[in-house]
Amino acid sequence: MRTIDDTTGQASRRPESEAPQRGRAARAGLPTIPLPRESAQATARTAPPARAATAVPASASTGVAELLRGPVRPARVLMSLPAAVYLFVPTERGGDVVGVLTSDAARLPLGCVLFRPSNGRPLVALPSGAPAEVGGGRIVVGDLAVSAAAWWNPRPKLPSTRPALLPEGVRQLRNALYGEGVPHSAFTLPGLPTGPGGPLAALRGAVRRADLDAALRTATRLIGLGPGLTPAGDDVMAGTIAGLVLLGHPSAERFAAGVYSLAGGRTTELSRALLRHAACGRVSGEYAAVLHALVGERPLAPAVAGLLATGSTSGRAMALGLCTAIDLVDRTLRPR
Repeated sequence: MRTIDDTTGQASRRPESEAPQRGRAARAGLPTIPLPRESAQATARTAPPARAATAVPASASTGVAELLRGPVRPARVLMSLPAAVYLFVPTERGGDVVGVLTSDAARLPLGCVLFRPSNGRPLVALPSGAPAEVGGGRIVVGDLAVSAAAWWNPRPKLPSTRPALLPEGVRQLRNALYGEGVPHSAFTLPGLPTGPGGPLAALRGAVRRADLDAALRTATRLIGLGPGLTPAGDDVMAGTIAGLVLLGHPSAERFAAGVYSLAGGRTTELSRALLRHAACGRVSGEYAAVLHALVGERPLAPAVAGLLATGSTSGRAMALGLCTAIDLVDRTLRPR
């Protein structure tokens, strides 16, 4: 153990005549305070965030308005990437996640989007567990203080609570996702089991039967399944939940609550937070663009391309979830 008075590193086992001189406090006979050995990274995780942070404006999702406008809360870094820093914020409900995103990152419903791209390196890399603060109108992480200069609503405003989708648009979405002329049963996602006994096959079977309870049972096999900060199985479920909510399925709330209850302890904090936002119809900007295109408000091809290009598997998994929701709504609500 070293002391606050040590100036020459670890105590040596050399003879006393060769030992380094003691510090002034020890030589004066004053007591010294033992300090535990700690790495610089551990210190960074426990030290308070810098107060002289650089103020940066951002466009914030209304999905995190309550956290941003609420009291200042301590937070910690979940993950730091060139295009995003995700923070876990303990709350009375257990915790939530906020992201600081660059302008070229996926526009997640829990994000504050900077007006600069990642190639300008506006975000400084920080270790997981590094301290931060959220509240009082801003996010402080590292030497960055992010404040909301504008707001955006992550819940897309569609023409009605049960909007009619363009049949040709739905067909184009399916072809872009599965491939022209490729059967849906051949579709796979990295990290998810394939074959007739796999969870995607079970989900397709539930959709064919319009059996929402069976679809919910597949969630027990999909939540937390797959690599990454948002596993592909979670993204499929998030896309399904959001689609059911936004397309007006009568049992959307029950389905969303069932899936979310499964997520605790099964998946990452970020993924669980995105499932909660999906249950409220709050989605990424890329997912929202596809919905707007499917009701004829935007060009479809660029919207679909933007969603499918999101992340390594997230965009394709979310699109699969949207197609699943479209089928469930169609089979439940169409006249028989």
